[in-house]
Amino acid sequence: MNDLDIAKKVKLQPITEIAEKFGIDADLIEMYGKYKAKIPLHLIDEKKGAQSKLILVSATSPTPAGEGKTTVSIGLSEGLNRLGKKTTVVLREPSLGPVFGIKGGATGGGYSQVLPMEDINLHFTGDFSAIEKAHNLLAAVIDNNLQSQNSGLGLDARTISWKRVIDMNDRSLRHIIVGLGGTSSGVPRESGFDITAASEIMAILCLAAGIHDLKIRLGNIFVGYTHQREPIFARDLKAEGAMAALLKDAIKPNLVQTIEGNPAIIHGGPFANIAQGTNSVIATRMGMTFSDYTVTEAGFGFDLGAEKFFDIKCQSAGLSPKAVVLTTTIRALKYHGGADLKTLTTPDTAALEKGLPNLEKHLENIKQFNVTPIIAINRFSSDTDEEIQIIKDKAESLGIGCAVADLWAKGGEGALELAEKVIAVAESNPPIFDPMYDWSWDVKKKIETLATKIYGAEHVDYMPQAKKDLQKIAELGLEQLPVCIAKTQKSLSDNPDLLGRPKDFIITVREIEIASGAGFLIPITGNIMRMPGLPAHPASENISIDNFGNITGLM
Repeated sequence: MNDLDIAKKVKLQPITEIAEKFGIDADLIEMYGKYKAKIPLHLIDEKKGAQSKLILVSATSPTPAGEGKTTVSIGLSEGLNRLGKKTTVVLREPSLGPVFGIKGGATGGGYSQVLPMEDINLHFTGDFSAIEKAHNLLAAVIDNNLQSQNSGLGLDARTISWKRVIDMNDRSLRHIIVGLGGTSSGVPRESGFDITAASEIMAILCLAAGIHDLKIRLGNIFVGYTHQREPIFARDLKAEGAMAALLKDAIKPNLVQTIEGNPAIIHGGPFANIAQGTNSVIATRMGMTFSDYTVTEAGFGFDLGAEKFFDIKCQSAGLSPKAVVLTTTIRALKYHGGADLKTLTTPDTAALEKGLPNLEKHLENIKQFNVTPIIAINRFSSDTDEEIQIIKDKAESLGIGCAVADLWAKGGEGALELAEKVIAVAESNPPIFDPMYDWSWDVKKKIETLATKIYGAEHVDYMPQAKKDLQKIAELGLEQLPVCIAKTQKSLSDNPDLLGRPKDFIITVREIEIASGAGFLIPITGNIMRMPGLPAHPASENISIDNFGNITGLM
């Protein structure tokens, strides 16, 4: 059976029962049908949450299909629950772009899934739609200001970088001209669309502490300059109130369930190579309020999502994970050892051993934050015992805990060994993590610290535009913001072709974008795609619905 077949065979529990298992009276949740609900924000208790043990799931550098962080996160939470630890898994929401594109959904796989699978992977509770509307409202207000000039702000169209967003892979929208059609249709200018997961509104929602903080962050969005070179923010356009109103329900985390009937929270979905790549602060705090253990994940490899999780999310919200589960797969290590994508299911111990330095580097990075790593080998049916033993031997030589996680086939039962190792680390009174840098440091020092210590670069080069951006950041007084480096997920470097553990390379910063609402700066390295395109044969070709409302073809 495929993932959807397995999901459909599960008898779902009413969400009211899941809420009561979670610890919330059924009358307090806001139901979206029988199996989904919103949780009101006032239930968050930070004092109770401080007693919960937060576990981060990350990964080695992935193959294009990903290495199963979500599957491992869900399976680990099931395993912990089986061992008597009240555990909630807290995840990001899927974007429709990957669902209809090449990667598929993001609800786990096999017997390690969150449900209802079809709803979560499609419109869910409308959060992405609300974020899209709030983002595009600001775009409309900006263009209206250019058209009417009745605000007296004198906004200079040449300085505006705010685009529109849509939750779909559509390459034809990357670069467009708006305002055509004559004087009544606006001021012509270059613009475009990003995918909703890359919106600054998404990043803001996932870092906001509540409605008040959300409004402040929305007002802090940098829009552009006047003709007199005065900076303009969303608050100057009086847009933040209406934007926040559109997000009044989207800011509330979503309660669903795992295959084994345990509570799960899914909320937000920022990209990890553009933004912080992890679920919302609110969702994490909600999970921690009602759980002994809270399992969460951060997108792509540890060098991207997990670094930002520690340096941005944890520093912003005062969180401190007790352990990091580093997900790896035989196929990913073979890929980073030089094996061709088409041969990754073929046994190849030589390529596997050549790929081990990638694993070692990610383990070193975790230790730099003063956190203990545990390796989770996400098992695939093509893995051989000999290949698995190679990783186990490497882990033993490094003194790192390691467990085979047979989650797709066995769910929580296949995560028991991993769960035991996580408990041993989490309950050993681990220290509070050390961030990689202080936010007060010079912007270049923050960038160079990550480039050399996390990526392994020799040094950093700055293109002329990046140097101009550094000057603009200083003029705006935003140097104290953390950095959220945009980089390929395919390599530790900024070159997707440098696999394994590259050395002696240079990181090139092309430009530095300002996400003052989210509260970080975005140094751009390489060619980062904010609006993906569909493959030649997208997943949407296989998705359909019958006369009885049954969906087929979801991955």
